[in-house]
Amino acid sequence: MKPSRFTRPTLRGLRMHCTHWGRDDAPLLIMLHGWGDAGASFQFVVDALKGDWHVVAPDWRGFGGSEWASGGYWFPDYLADLDALVSALSPEAPVHLVGHSMGGNIACLYAGIRPRRVASVVAIDAFGLADRPSDEAPGRYEKWLNGLAVTSPWRLYDSFDALAERLRRRNPRLDAGKARFLAGVLGRTCDDGQVSLAADPAHQRVNPVLYRRAEAEACWRRAKAPVMWIEPEDETLRQELGVDAAQIANAKACFSDFREHLIPKAGHNLHHDVPEQVAQLIESFVLAAQNRSPV
Repeated sequence: MKPSRFTRPTLRGLRMHCTHWGRDDAPLLIMLHGWGDAGASFQFVVDALKGDWHVVAPDWRGFGGSEWASGGYWFPDYLADLDALVSALSPEAPVHLVGHSMGGNIACLYAGIRPRRVASVVAIDAFGLADRPSDEAPGRYEKWLNGLAVTSPWRLYDSFDALAERLRRRNPRLDAGKARFLAGVLGRTCDDGQVSLAADPAHQRVNPVLYRRAEAEACWRRAKAPVMWIEPEDETLRQELGVDAAQIANAKACFSDFREHLIPKAGHNLHHDVPEQVAQLIESFVLAAQNRSPV
């Protein structure tokens, strides 16, 4: 594995954990993990990159080694945290963003909100959520209020090996070595010696704010940077989330410079399942974007 190092900058009042690979003066790639993940799990993709890059992968607030937010978690905070990180890492030059799942959705939104700060976006299985009807709002708010009283802890495991086995059951494409590495990234040792996920259990609370796909599309239409989606051929997750073909087509049409690559024999976690293919696509796309005129 390529060696990594860690920093803990304070962004917007919280200590954030960032994993770095490569020289500080090499071209910058910012990699953004998905829900329940952590930045260091991009290790497999970083190992497969051929070029010389400075890769920075933050842990979102309340995930991995980053500080927990006492007031809970709100999606706009991720955008603000990314904005602060971009300003710290690259005050002038636009940045190349790679994001998986939630991280990819954040990257695509940010590209439209701050179009001059983004040079390119690679979104890995990050197509947004299904639009929610307004009549769901009362029940969603009620469920959120009820959840504030008691936050369920994460499941406990006897060891990191047991957590690794759980990861393999959830994703049979993981080999034992990758699963053990990810268990070390995602887990922590509790006071009693058992192992739990490192993330804040408050992330399990329902989000009371309904997803508005029209708002996401309005942001996407403002993006000027080239955008590439990397997707599995298997559409199971899209179907489970209720995102139909028409919504996908509308999303693609929002981006002025868009392309898509479908990968067979992979699941949602393509950065774990097929890191070599993902790395090759990222590298060729970002190198091409570097030759474009500034946004």
